[in-house]
Amino acid sequence: MTREDAYRVTLDALAKLHWNMAMMLEAKASEAEKVRNWVLNHMTPDKYEEQTEQLSTSLQFHKQNVELIDGLTKLCNGLNRNMKAILEPEEDDDGAEG
Repeated sequence: MTREDAYRVTLDALAKLHWNMAMMLEAKASEAEKVRNWVLNHMTPDKYEEQTEQLSTSLQFHKQNVELIDGLTKLCNGLNRNMKAILEPEEDDDGAEG
């Protein structure tokens, strides 16, 4: 297998990975919509004795979303580095010689 064929196979695998990520994000968006509806219907001020309880519950939901976004950002950055290495291999070769 030539280097070009190996790059082509790798890019195909990355494209499939992106497709799978898109499907997972679509499912996560659907799940987030269900959670949003649940929160709007169940997290009313009359359900909590103190406002701090409601605030801490809301912060837990937001913390989970931030962790999800952080994980996706790290994953996308890793994929981006792989694609750059494949699409711009000359820069890696020049950097290794210098």
